[in-house]
Amino acid sequence: MTELVVLVILLMISNLGTSQSNNNNTNTTNTPIRLSCGINPVTSSSSLFSSLDSTITELRSQLWNKDVYFARAHDLRSLDLVYGLAQCRNYLSAAQCVTCFDAAVSAIKTCSSVTGAYVFLDNCFLRFENYPEFYEDPQAKMDVKIAPTLICGNQLASETTIFNQIVGELLSDIRVATPRTSNFYVASTKRLPSGNTTIYAIAQCVESVTQPICEQCMNISYNNLNSCPPSKEGRTLDFGCFLRYSQTPFFQDNQTTNIIHFLSKGSSRKLGMIIGASVGVGIILLIIASSLRYKLRKKPKIDEGKHELEGVKAYKYTDLRLATHNFKEEYKIGKGGYGEVFKAVLDNKNVVAVKKLHDGYGKSKLEFNNEVKLISNIRHRNLMQLLGWSSDGPQVLLVLEYMPQGSLDRFLWGEKRGTLNWKQRFDIMVGIARGLVHLHEEFHVKIIHRDIKSNNILLDDNFQPKIADFGLARDQPEDQSHVSTLFAGTLGYTAPEYATHGQLSDKVDTYSFGIVALEIISGRRGTAVNLDPHGNNYLLEHAWELYESGMHIELVDKALDPNEYEEENMMNMIEIALLCTQSPANLRPIMSEVVLMLSSGGSFRRLQMTRPTVIHHHRRIHVDAKGLHQM
Repeated sequence: MTELVVLVILLMISNLGTSQSNNNNTNTTNTPIRLSCGINPVTSSSSLFSSLDSTITELRSQLWNKDVYFARAHDLRSLDLVYGLAQCRNYLSAAQCVTCFDAAVSAIKTCSSVTGAYVFLDNCFLRFENYPEFYEDPQAKMDVKIAPTLICGNQLASETTIFNQIVGELLSDIRVATPRTSNFYVASTKRLPSGNTTIYAIAQCVESVTQPICEQCMNISYNNLNSCPPSKEGRTLDFGCFLRYSQTPFFQDNQTTNIIHFLSKGSSRKLGMIIGASVGVGIILLIIASSLRYKLRKKPKIDEGKHELEGVKAYKYTDLRLATHNFKEEYKIGKGGYGEVFKAVLDNKNVVAVKKLHDGYGKSKLEFNNEVKLISNIRHRNLMQLLGWSSDGPQVLLVLEYMPQGSLDRFLWGEKRGTLNWKQRFDIMVGIARGLVHLHEEFHVKIIHRDIKSNNILLDDNFQPKIADFGLARDQPEDQSHVSTLFAGTLGYTAPEYATHGQLSDKVDTYSFGIVALEIISGRRGTAVNLDPHGNNYLLEHAWELYESGMHIELVDKALDPNEYEEENMMNMIEIALLCTQSPANLRPIMSEVVLMLSSGGSFRRLQMTRPTVIHHHRRIHVDAKGLHQM
């Protein structure tokens, strides 16, 4: 606390407008351009300062890392909860990002008597609240009152007509491209025909929002900022995004984004005319040739869906085979029921994972279609991203992000057992839950994963989880409470109504999450028998019996340091996991409710729970078109 106060005082004494020179003509500042304090008073000022201090320290630590421009942190230990979010513009170095963050900290500390605040600077922004919903949707709940803000410069351009046109085209292009990039950030330039003036522009959405939220924010900001020209510069501020242009450079010329392949038809009239005039005939010939080739070779219908794979790259089978050294065993990093995964290096620098589905175009073709179509357009920090694909060889291949830490089960009962502390485990639980929220509630269709388990949760360098293996995933129509389908998944993780009656809904994933959460807390495999004084029980049964006797704290992994967690909070986590496994399905929470319960530290309304139903490996009911069959 003392260190933070000293830091704030030093920053307030120093010049907040410290220049950051990106090139000889650049002079951007870290002066706050919009500050808003919330309206809800704090419970205790000392409590808030303590929580805010901890949160700010964690945010600052994250931003010091190279290529990290977005950070989230929270502190739930005191009466006044603090959730913090910070983001820098991607043209900054780590040192420049932290300098801007420190200026934001000194500004936001003037809001010390309320539970939330937001400050904008040209180079970064910072927000804190006493609730977590704004992590994913900045508009979800507003304690801070701020409308989209437009700031236009005082100086006017000399070539008014052409200047307005060029700025309009540039802003239109980056408005379209930004939501389609992986990090929701674009920097671009456009030169006036005279060649004497270049317009610099950036657009950035909060990195954790969904693509539709980013698109909506970009459209609003574009409409606002389009009224600034012929002013030489302008910017618009909103909760979810930032848009700025200037005739004065504020990033380096080599820091631009190649946005051509992110633009849709008609997003840039000039580009469309050039492409149409130069390759129109070639496209017609290509269509004819492709049609003839299709008829001659009678390729499987898998190729018919290629046009749906926007944002991913088509690879040659031979290139991927070479990158995996002909799928050598020593390069294998994973194996599941639907294929094998190999480590590969593409273009001599990019490390990726190549998933080879089982031989033949039978069932693997359906799995390929299913996985590719469902995940090709999904962008979320807790979902595995599809980078590319190949179907021109004997096997269908997927190119995915490479997760250096491997799967979660390695750290719970595998060779890395006992190396995860409680904070890492808790963050993994929250990350899995947020990934499921995106699939169930935020994506344009509701997607049910159907196979949530610890070895389908992969970890990156920072132990952030990503849900993987969408081979069994399927969509659920909005107007149906569930769909009836054949069972596919892993017994021990799947919900009883699905294993026995084929009733599939998003609550099936909720049940599976509950099992995985119990595994994370206990360090035990959910599908293995656990020995206890009362008999041989599966993990869910064992957890329930401990809960009934009020002894569920005994479920906690003995590898965890008891000083890392509070006993009451841990018992709450176990109860949340058990709540996710309730039957019937309507007693389970939806995943967005689970995220709120986890984020609140377990301070949720207690519900009467009943003993969960456990489907053992040796017994389940199989559903098919002819009826029910005992297995």
